[in-house]
Amino acid sequence: MALKVLSALDSARTQLYHFKAIVIAGMGLFTDSYDLFCIPPIMTLIGRVYYENESEEQKYQIPPAVVSTMVAIALLGTATGQLVFGRLGDIVGRRRMYGLSLLIMVLSSVGCGFSICTTRSCVLFSLGLFRFVLGLGIGGDYPLSATIMSEFANKRTRGAFIAAVFSMQGLGILAASTVTMVVCAIFNRVSHLSAKDPTPKEADVAWRLILMLGAVPAAITFYWRMKMPETARYTALVAQNVFQAAKDMEKVLEVSMDEIAEESPLPPLPPVFRRHWTRPQCSDRQPYEDTFQVAVPLFQWGSRSDVNRQLLYTALVAQNVFQAAKDMEKVLEVSIDEIAEESPLPPLPPAYPLFSKKFFRRHGVDLFACSCTWFLLDVVFYSSNLFQSRIYDHYLPKKAVVNAYEDTFQVAKLQAIIAACSTIPGYWFTVFFIDRIGRVAIQVMGFLVMSMIYLAIAIPYYAHWDNNPNAGFIILYGLTFFFANFGPNTTTFIVPAELFPARFRSTCHGIAGAAGKLGAIIGSVGFFWASHKRKENGYPKGLGMPASLIILSGVCLVGMAVTLLFTRETKGRSLEENENDDEPNQRCFGCCLMGARHVQSHSSPEEADVA
Repeated sequence: MALKVLSALDSARTQLYHFKAIVIAGMGLFTDSYDLFCIPPIMTLIGRVYYENESEEQKYQIPPAVVSTMVAIALLGTATGQLVFGRLGDIVGRRRMYGLSLLIMVLSSVGCGFSICTTRSCVLFSLGLFRFVLGLGIGGDYPLSATIMSEFANKRTRGAFIAAVFSMQGLGILAASTVTMVVCAIFNRVSHLSAKDPTPKEADVAWRLILMLGAVPAAITFYWRMKMPETARYTALVAQNVFQAAKDMEKVLEVSMDEIAEESPLPPLPPVFRRHWTRPQCSDRQPYEDTFQVAVPLFQWGSRSDVNRQLLYTALVAQNVFQAAKDMEKVLEVSIDEIAEESPLPPLPPAYPLFSKKFFRRHGVDLFACSCTWFLLDVVFYSSNLFQSRIYDHYLPKKAVVNAYEDTFQVAKLQAIIAACSTIPGYWFTVFFIDRIGRVAIQVMGFLVMSMIYLAIAIPYYAHWDNNPNAGFIILYGLTFFFANFGPNTTTFIVPAELFPARFRSTCHGIAGAAGKLGAIIGSVGFFWASHKRKENGYPKGLGMPASLIILSGVCLVGMAVTLLFTRETKGRSLEENENDDEPNQRCFGCCLMGARHVQSHSSPEEADVA
């Protein structure tokens, strides 16, 4: 039987707290995307400052090995953070680790700006170090934000709420571009640059300021994160404190305790014990008086009182600690905080440990589906740099005719246009449709359309697009971002937060996300080097752009196949139903095209243990 507090969460009406949680959780992802996507214009400024004295051909150009290292370090830190914080979120608690991950992001953002010194090698080394630490905080925010939002949301709009949290990434990208443009415009206005000095010393301050400003929104929301209660599902199902979960949700959902308090939060006592308590006329202390905090004031108050005996009977015989505490609060005029149980149930060992045979039998396919699709998606998503440079080369002015601020301003402006026209709309299309057509359908559609777009770019690439990246090329480029976000980039973030039991949820989300970041390293570094058909600009000879794009199109098709074969639909079902913990996973090929399939509801073992 489902716990009342969890049923209340699943059926709760949408209210102000849900939107507050979206902002608080989403601000971490806002900071994530700000820090990750401000790097292209930042690297432009660093190239102007620290590579000004290179040969004419390499002037202002950061070597490919340095760019790749900077990208890989941040992604490696993110993968590490997802694994570490994901596991700690299940062991220590979501709320405790949530504040720590945000604090790491704030401090490392400031550290990236300082970067210790002003020589090129020292700046790059310290920047790489702080970006790895920044990646730890960013990685920790992924599983915690998704898990917290999924456990607070109701089942009817859960997908939209988690997608809204993730959509803050789009606003973070736009903010990174906007802040960069504003800072560069201000510095350009006050610097009074001459043609002989296109890169002033103040440019070394500008990029640091842009990086440090990314810490501001995260720092603002730190207080509110610390004020958030632990999720009811973690408190009730993992920490085994049903009473505290009910207290927290009474405040969050603005409902009476009577509606969410359990009638029998403890398992029945053995008959041999109950024979001594068949009626509420107990006169002496029992050896169980120290079991509950509610019993201590009762014995201090007087053990012969009829009211005393009745309350003891309610707590120890009827096994209804909730009702006993509520009655005692009125009778003894004490705060319920003084008598609420810190742990009304003894901790129960998990039915099976993480990575056991039973775990893999029940959740192995789900973990494979989430990890594999996220890996494949990030290989494609982070490889967008393959043809981004073609757009920059065609639409941006030559570096020789603009100063450092103008050069960086144009890069940020182009990034802002793409974010506003394709990235952000893709996120919000998902918010609107995900609880209507389901996760699987959106993920399949996104992979399929992205595959078609990559083919459309690859086949006529050298004959048409290479020397003529016109409006059609820009539209196709923008559509890859739109259908990535109105597709697998968002759904791969959502589904792992819905499929696994509460005691494994954050860990499994972290594993899936870390797999994705390994794919991101392959996409942003491996394919970036492989896309050159000849040795040029510091890159070795590779496969060439058409072959690379065709491979990426194939990766999308593989992602679509994995989704159809192995990914379960979670729309409209509670988290406990989605766990499907009582029987092996069920799959239905092609079910995404026909809507969410109906599966009989199953209660989670955690609920059965505490109900």
